[in-house]
Amino acid sequence: MRAPGFWARPPGLAAALLAPLSAIWTAATRRRLRRPGHRAPVPVICVGNLTAGGTGKTPTAMALATMLQGMGITPHILSRGYGGRLEGPIQVDPVAHNAADVGDEPLLLAAFAPTWISADRAAGAEAAARAGADVILMDDGFQNPGLAKDLSILVIDADAGFGNGRVIPAGPLREPIADGMARADAVILIGAPPARGRFLRENSLTLPVFEASLAALRTGIDLAGQKVVAFAGIGRPEKFFATLDDQGAVTVARHGFADHEPYSEAMLTRLLRQAHGAGAELVTTEKDAIRLPDRFRREVLTLPVRLQFADEHRMIAFLGRVI
Repeated sequence: MRAPGFWARPPGLAAALLAPLSAIWTAATRRRLRRPGHRAPVPVICVGNLTAGGTGKTPTAMALATMLQGMGITPHILSRGYGGRLEGPIQVDPVAHNAADVGDEPLLLAAFAPTWISADRAAGAEAAARAGADVILMDDGFQNPGLAKDLSILVIDADAGFGNGRVIPAGPLREPIADGMARADAVILIGAPPARGRFLRENSLTLPVFEASLAALRTGIDLAGQKVVAFAGIGRPEKFFATLDDQGAVTVARHGFADHEPYSEAMLTRLLRQAHGAGAELVTTEKDAIRLPDRFRREVLTLPVRLQFADEHRMIAFLGRVI
């Protein structure tokens, strides 16, 4: 589902009309979160957010997994496996599983650390601990009470912020800002320096804030001056299109799809025809490429991005104090 446009604008009539439903949502969330969670035998770090849609949780989980490994700690990543048919708990095998089995994000994460999917987060954490995890790194699940967290980190997109500041369905928030901040231990603020500065000026945060940005991974493919047809089915496709602009690509067409949306062969064939007709390359995100049928992957360029902290040593020190 694509986010309604009014979520990003100052509250208006639509938000006001939906306010009673937001109150019901908020009450149900608060009631659910009062339940005590299962205490895993190893520490649990949750990478979550306050808004619906993409804020950069998966790249953050990748970066934190790499940091923990550099500290001599063995992290296992735990995901719900959204979009996959398997309930788990099961360890993701990139050779045996595809996105229809376990979801697109767990397949990406499995390249960085042992990754598990489990609809029951507590059962997934127990399975990971038995398999040798020193720490569980949860990708999402901040509003899921099934598993007790030792450290909760909120990921915020500096450009999108908190949208109109209203709770679903009147706005993008999964819960009121004050509620979420009261349960969190730190914030990772992702965006270009001007966007991060603007967010910090407009929002008073009392939690430790770690600033970061997403940057294209150098793959040896030079997109500068290259004509491309871009498509992305992620939380905020415009972020991917902006990255292409930063790389100097000449984007002749942009196609945004819903997050996790599966691609039909008919749709991909139309995109390829458009690219070939324009003398352009078809390009997408790493997450979208995971969902492509094998025969199309050879026809599509992939632009991976990685999280870069403004002060990586400070983030490592913070994790060290907690773990």
